[in-house]
Amino acid sequence: KELAGSMLARSSSLPDTDRRAHIPVLLSETVTLLDPKPNEHCIDATVGGGGHAVALLERTAPDGRLLAIDLDQRALDIAALTLKAFSSRVTFVNDAFDHLSSILQKTQFPQPSCIIADLGLSSIELADESRGFSFQYHDSPLDMRFDASHGGLTAADLLNTAREGELTQIISTYGEERQARTIARSIVETRSRTKFITTDDLVQAVLRVYRGRHTKINPATKTFQALRIAVNDEFGRLERFLPRALDTLAPGGRLAVISFHSLEDRTVKRFFRERAAQGVVTILTKHPVTPSFAEVTNNPRSRSAKLRVAVRK
Repeated sequence: KELAGSMLARSSSLPDTDRRAHIPVLLSETVTLLDPKPNEHCIDATVGGGGHAVALLERTAPDGRLLAIDLDQRALDIAALTLKAFSSRVTFVNDAFDHLSSILQKTQFPQPSCIIADLGLSSIELADESRGFSFQYHDSPLDMRFDASHGGLTAADLLNTAREGELTQIISTYGEERQARTIARSIVETRSRTKFITTDDLVQAVLRVYRGRHTKINPATKTFQALRIAVNDEFGRLERFLPRALDTLAPGGRLAVISFHSLEDRTVKRFFRERAAQGVVTILTKHPVTPSFAEVTNNPRSRSAKLRVAVRK
């Protein structure tokens, strides 16, 4: 509670659109399980607004260093403001976390004792109308890339070119959407008349499928999630990151992953179990740690979060 209160106080000086990004999910639970000690070095592989990073830097004072990685340059800019008081101990890197090995080689960062990866989409991305992550901004371009500077397909590219079967697979697997096949068909029918350009174009294609049906969440939610995951190869990056993170840790070091998607959680669970069977790690979370009712009330986006932690032997 003290950690959460501290973060809320710091976030009060930030613009309104960025404040919610500074309510880190499962903060107390994560720091307790990572158990960073004074002068130890840590990596925040998805630093976002810097919420977890602040707590790690406070616990590793006076000389512990932090490697802050994020694929989103704007997120790094926000994190730099949040971590200004600790700037002499922080190294910022704009890159994908699955490039961890090359990042460590370039930065010559010391062997870490703790690594955290929070896989959630932050309010920084959601609030940026130019990115197309949220259907709340109707005329936003359908981009959805975390890092547009390195090229790659946009969500619009995918919607306008992918085969119906591929779209069905993406929406079904990554969005866990029961109407995936029908939505994919609606997308293909729509693009035969006009190209997908804005977020509203996609919303309308989904609403045609859900017209007259009652849903607890916006009908487009799962389709937007699925396309974002596909555009950024999020599951592929996670599968590449986990072994590299574990190999990076010092003996006795701890790896924490906060996931928000059932497939992400299953990937982490399977990886930890495989490495435990090999005698490489000890799993500290027999079952995933989930947010309390109070946290979900304060930050509804935390509701699907699951934390798993393992320690390297």
